[in-house]
Amino acid sequence: MLVDLSEAAGHQQLLKGINRMALVRHLCANPGRSRADLAVEVQLTKSTVSMLVRELIDEGWLIEREVVATGELGRRPTPLYVDPSRLVLVGAEVGIEGVRVVVTALTGEVLAQARSGYGSARGAKSCIAVLAGAMLRACKQLDAQTQRVIGIGVGLPGGVDEATGFLHFAPNLQWRDVPVGELLGEKLAGSALAGVPLFLQNEADVAAIGEMEFNPGEAVDPLLFVSVSQGVGAGVIVGDRLLVGRRGFAGEVGHIVLQVGGPECSCGRRGCAEALIGARAMLPNATDDDLLAEVQRRLAAGDAETGRAVKKAGSYLGVLLQNLASAYDPGCIVLGGAAIELGEAFLQPALRTLNDYAEAASLSPPPVRTSRFGVDAVAVGAAALARYRLTRPLIAPAYAAAREAAKQEAA
Repeated sequence: MLVDLSEAAGHQQLLKGINRMALVRHLCANPGRSRADLAVEVQLTKSTVSMLVRELIDEGWLIEREVVATGELGRRPTPLYVDPSRLVLVGAEVGIEGVRVVVTALTGEVLAQARSGYGSARGAKSCIAVLAGAMLRACKQLDAQTQRVIGIGVGLPGGVDEATGFLHFAPNLQWRDVPVGELLGEKLAGSALAGVPLFLQNEADVAAIGEMEFNPGEAVDPLLFVSVSQGVGAGVIVGDRLLVGRRGFAGEVGHIVLQVGGPECSCGRRGCAEALIGARAMLPNATDDDLLAEVQRRLAAGDAETGRAVKKAGSYLGVLLQNLASAYDPGCIVLGGAAIELGEAFLQPALRTLNDYAEAASLSPPPVRTSRFGVDAVAVGAAALARYRLTRPLIAPAYAAAREAAKQEAA
């Protein structure tokens, strides 16, 4: 019987990669473990753990810290941590008016950031060029001698096919079937970010991953992230996995119909959650580019009509949260997006409506909190997406890897 040694070697490399990243992920959630602890908790031999830890320290994934004296006799084990200084991640939000970019440590701390508006050019190619420029500016703030970017994540305002890098439809940008991964790869060619693994996903999805990935102290399942800005979306984490759907449209809750025959939505339907909750619902006749800033200005000025519109939008948000709570029975709902900056005027009607529905059914409402990353939730979440994919070798390849596989198949 003949054995394909190259295939066997490939399996061994994959197994080694899985074991390496299992150690990294375990230390993300349980910092300070020793080699002996890891061997028991990850169920690997002590010799395997020692070998892998040595490699991971040399490469910049892990770091040893000094042992704290306890007064006990004998050799004390050396605690291990994910290294927050050498390997870094780039995360970006492609918004309606511009882009927001952060560079984070593997542990989620923001090390550098950049923002850019689109100006008058709103075509996909022009905006992606702005995105690439902002990424490179943010990376110039790093120490090129000691820090290395190992992954790039991008949050996009629409349904995304992560494996191919395609944005199917972003109604508020009027982009349809845009090969974002390919275009961004072209803009980064020849730069310090050329060839870095690239991951794309819907903006609410990456924000949900950020809340899970960069928050080791809180294990919540399912976790729902609901984003409200000009549009409305949601990211759903179930069993430590992102729910994306067959075409990448899972979480497009902004287009759940809440009112039959209601106001027209950007998607062409009527009565969608976005048309009743998003910024346009609060100022239906305004022409300002930044609608939420104008809503805030009018609220601060005590404008009664705006106050009523914000309260009504908040109430519809409560209806949406009730529907999501019924569908997913979440361990926690996290609220994010620019509209959350409107504060109690918007959030209190939402929570009151959600609680009223729960009380009517003699149920407890799900826990609800706002995002810990504020306005950076999508950008930080996009960096978290990169860590999420890089440390799970068996889940969804990077766009670049998928593109290379497609080329080889075509050849």
